[in-house]
Amino acid sequence: MATPGSNMSSNGCLRVGRCGQLRYALLDRDQGIDDANAFLQATALRGLSELTLRAYAYDLLLLYRWLADTGRELRALTAADLLAFIAAQRRIGAAPRSINRRCSTIRLLQRFHIGTEMSGAGVSLPAPHYKGPGRDRQLGLHQLRRRSALQLRVKEPSTLVEPLTANQVRALFARLNRYRDLAIVHLMLFCGLRTCEVLRLDLGDIQFEDSRLRVRGKGNRERVMPLPESVILAIRQYLQLERPARCSHDRLFTVLQGPRRGAPMTAPGVRSLFRQRRRHLALLASIHAHRLRHTFGTDMARAGVRLPVLQKMMGHADAKTTLQYIQLSMADVAAEYMRAIVDLDKRYGKR
Repeated sequence: MATPGSNMSSNGCLRVGRCGQLRYALLDRDQGIDDANAFLQATALRGLSELTLRAYAYDLLLLYRWLADTGRELRALTAADLLAFIAAQRRIGAAPRSINRRCSTIRLLQRFHIGTEMSGAGVSLPAPHYKGPGRDRQLGLHQLRRRSALQLRVKEPSTLVEPLTANQVRALFARLNRYRDLAIVHLMLFCGLRTCEVLRLDLGDIQFEDSRLRVRGKGNRERVMPLPESVILAIRQYLQLERPARCSHDRLFTVLQGPRRGAPMTAPGVRSLFRQRRRHLALLASIHAHRLRHTFGTDMARAGVRLPVLQKMMGHADAKTTLQYIQLSMADVAAEYMRAIVDLDKRYGKR
């Protein structure tokens, strides 16, 4: 068994690659690392998505490189060691959310091999009732459960992602010179699709007669979205005028030029679509695929769509996740504030 500090010669030899039936496995000089890959194999058997498996694999890559650098053993890790890992991640500038996800992966890996939760003293944990008693403070619908074991986590700052303005949306549409790119932006902006969901679309998922779209989301959960006329038109134009006639696959979106013409489009290709627009126009400097999805959620909330409906449309398993997409923007706050000020001026007789 390959364990840190034994036959691992250098963390520079560690990489993520294919090993047997595992598309994402941890390798050291082309030899699989048994502890990590047994966990990844079990995760794959549970039917988790490729993106989840990939995230686990790269989290484990960082962990095993750190273990090799520090001479620690996976099976002997304590909460204090996890704190040292967090400190190392902070030094390289990792985001708090990424650090927390990696810590969760480490705990899952150790529990998989040992069967117990990580223990140890010398760490600072949140208070047992840090969420407050009773029901959750956001929805008031769910009874809070007392957690049997508190987990070491990094505080994640609350960030507000501003939706795109009307001027930004118009500027983006004006700079799309392919029907394929126009169809992708339409699906993100008017249907709220994630990048991975756009790339998974097959030709059979577009039901033109019923104006419906079948979407395969995270965790392979399927949902059906209505298709507005503007989106149907953009997809029809792409299919009729740009998509290569001879493709060996059923994926909706393909590469349109170069040696890979006709191959399924990839995530780097979608990122390139937005990167080119950011580069050439200052108004679009902060645009990216997920911001279009956030704009969809915000627009639906402003239009009065109820939370359960919006949760279904966005493919969220938890309503609390949907709330993150419909937080008020600064423009919303300013508009409500000015409306209230006008009412106050009338109440106090100011002219």
